[in-house]
Amino acid sequence: MSELLYPLKWLAKASAGDRVAHELRMRIISGKIESGTILSENKLASDFSVSRSPVRDALKVLASEQLIRLERMGAVVVGLSERDIQEIYDVRLLIETFVFERLVKIERAELVRELSKILEMMKVAIKYKDADEFSFQDVLFHETIIRSIDHGYVSMIWQNLKPVMESFILLSMRVRFEEDIEDFERILANHALYIEAIETGDRERMVASLHQNFDDVQEVEDLWKTQQMMSKGVDSHD
Repeated sequence: MSELLYPLKWLAKASAGDRVAHELRMRIISGKIESGTILSENKLASDFSVSRSPVRDALKVLASEQLIRLERMGAVVVGLSERDIQEIYDVRLLIETFVFERLVKIERAELVRELSKILEMMKVAIKYKDADEFSFQDVLFHETIIRSIDHGYVSMIWQNLKPVMESFILLSMRVRFEEDIEDFERILANHALYIEAIETGDRERMVASLHQNFDDVQEVEDLWKTQQMMSKGVDSHD
């Protein structure tokens, strides 16, 4: 099997099934495994050097994420459509807008300190041109905000969304580091604005920071451009 797309260092505590799911998810979202492809349990077990049981577990997870469709002949790859990606960002906006409304009613000083530390780690990742670490810190930034209100069902929705979102961010950031590193000044500024919005309880700043973060990837043309860029970036990992 060619070099893995999902970072090995993120898999230290993962089960065999999780490892297979993470890698297949990356390959499907990147387009390396195309829509319509039929995945064989035996072939996947051989490719990943695992038994069929972890493969079945992985396929069930991917089916729940609607990335594949389980049929008699095997698992058929569905992939992500333009609409799917838009809906992912719609849900993120809904979650983070709701979370902010709860945040303004609680003590936020510790959260601001934690987010500021994560922002510094994002800056370090840019300095060392580490796209994977930047992606990890970016996801952690938003997860920290979401978990801060201690809302069980919101956390559950986030956990269901996170694997696909994480893969999309990781693939996209790898390409951006290679082709548009200057844009990270804007990304850092948007995250800093988000921290200011949380610190001050300013809803207008929060809305501005969210839309500045997401609007550039919610436009249809930009979405497909990003996917095309990701496919180019994936080839370089083989």
